[in-house]
Amino acid sequence: MQNYLTSIAAYKALTTKLYNMKSQQKNSRRDFIMKSTLAVAGTVTALSIDWNDALAVSSVDMAPLFPGDDGAFKLPPLPYSYNALEPYIDARTMEIHYTKHHQAYIDKLNAAIAKAPDQQGKSIEQLLSSINSLPDAVKMQIRNQGGGHWNHSFFWQILAPKSDVVAPSGRLMEAIAQQWQSFDNFKTEFNKAGTGVFGSGWAWLVSDKNGKLSIITTPNQDNTLMDVVADKGKPIMGVDVWEHAYYLKHQNKRGEYLDDIWNVINWKKAMELYG
Repeated sequence: MQNYLTSIAAYKALTTKLYNMKSQQKNSRRDFIMKSTLAVAGTVTALSIDWNDALAVSSVDMAPLFPGDDGAFKLPPLPYSYNALEPYIDARTMEIHYTKHHQAYIDKLNAAIAKAPDQQGKSIEQLLSSINSLPDAVKMQIRNQGGGHWNHSFFWQILAPKSDVVAPSGRLMEAIAQQWQSFDNFKTEFNKAGTGVFGSGWAWLVSDKNGKLSIITTPNQDNTLMDVVADKGKPIMGVDVWEHAYYLKHQNKRGEYLDDIWNVINWKKAMELYG
């Protein structure tokens, strides 16, 4: 546990230091992100701490999780076409979800940060892991809108066209079997958790520092990286159970949406995240 806490502290300290370096140097956005990644990874190696014990900074493509040179977060590229997940997630729902809902979270996040100059330039992980210390005037906005941006950036990568989907295997499948005895049991428990979310929220498969898996739900746009949530862990898979994720095809039938989404889960990405 001490190594786990040390790794988190090291990550926070490094990202703050790298942010300050970015302000002083005129590096390109790509160079900054690359140097940040290498510096953090190098320090973790030097401390002999498993990278999986740290915050899930590598959970998604890092670029959209850092503000651009103009200080604003941007909508990340969708890794497939709107109709690529048909017939399980329809093209129109995907288009609206991505271009309207995700974009709205980013716009509102940028507006909130503009009101708190001392928070400008920080990564999403920095913001979400220290919500309790944010200024009261923007705390809930950054929690909700920043959570929405991180969650959706993650969600797009944990989905894939049916033709690219493979069955989970290796260490991740072993951990699933150890926790739930079978993959079918895991799916049943995950769907039960997802349908049980009151109102809007997310269902997550997360890993603790020892690789033990658990199913966790969060309300609204909370996630398990936030300092304000009770149940924490490294996200391995996450499913959006807000109605805007499925309303055009599935209307109010969340259970049918959850049954369908197993056909387009990107287990390659999930296995990569689990390690």
